[in-house]
Amino acid sequence: TLEWVYERVPYYKKEFDEAGLKPGDCKRLEDLAQFPFTSKTDLRDNYPFGLCAVPMSEVARIHASSGTTGKPTTGPYTQDDVDQWAECMARNLFAAGIRSDDICQNAYGMGLFTGGLGFHQGADKIGCAVIPASSGMTERQVLLMQDFGTTALFSTPSYALTIAERAKDMGVDLKGLALRVGVFGAEPWTVEMRREIEERMGIHAMEAYGLTEMMGPGVAFSCPEYNLHLNEDHVYAEVIDPVTEEPLSPGQQGELIFTAIRRRAMPLIRYRTKDITSLRREKCACGRTLIIME
Repeated sequence: TLEWVYERVPYYKKEFDEAGLKPGDCKRLEDLAQFPFTSKTDLRDNYPFGLCAVPMSEVARIHASSGTTGKPTTGPYTQDDVDQWAECMARNLFAAGIRSDDICQNAYGMGLFTGGLGFHQGADKIGCAVIPASSGMTERQVLLMQDFGTTALFSTPSYALTIAERAKDMGVDLKGLALRVGVFGAEPWTVEMRREIEERMGIHAMEAYGLTEMMGPGVAFSCPEYNLHLNEDHVYAEVIDPVTEEPLSPGQQGELIFTAIRRRAMPLIRYRTKDITSLRREKCACGRTLIIME
């Protein structure tokens, strides 16, 4: 990946050269800590496609962030990138207990935002029936659950509670429906919020963690033990001290840094997420050995 961006992205060639580094200087994973960070500012300065490593003729899809704090960050994908993303999302949904006989109601926005299509393609890969409801029209969301026999809901956690509140106003007991699991993400939520969703909807509430800059949702996912597992064959994670920028050991809390290791269109090197977490490597009770993110 370092060679790929060095040869194809002028920004990274300049950054590596100024640091006196060549891709071959990364001989072990620990050596990656020598390489420069990428920040959201770098993405905005190179908007829209200055960090794209392939010609537009090889780009199959373009997503973007909302741009609420400035210019949006773009996410170009090759077809292989899209296929890899679908695989990561399928893992996410499968870990939540979703199978090919499920009826999945996708209440994420279906536009430039990565959530809607990310969830849709993951459910497609498993072979589910997908209802592309998109967000909004909350009363219709409840009616669809009733009429179509929805078994899995995809939405933001706050919108799940909005649906629960509207169902209550309509006199509909969601616990009496076929709905049994929800996969939520795209915004921070607490353990207390998860429990409230589970209680009010009568479901298991699982998480999809992601960011537009890596692929979208599917970077990490919760398992039946409610641990967050990173898809670390697609993203390499580090935790650094946000002040000294030095790498921290497993279990130490700091800023989460990601390097995309399989993307072709726009693989970012050491992207600073600003998220605070710690990582630990242990075999989970669910059987997975993917690294666990607090």
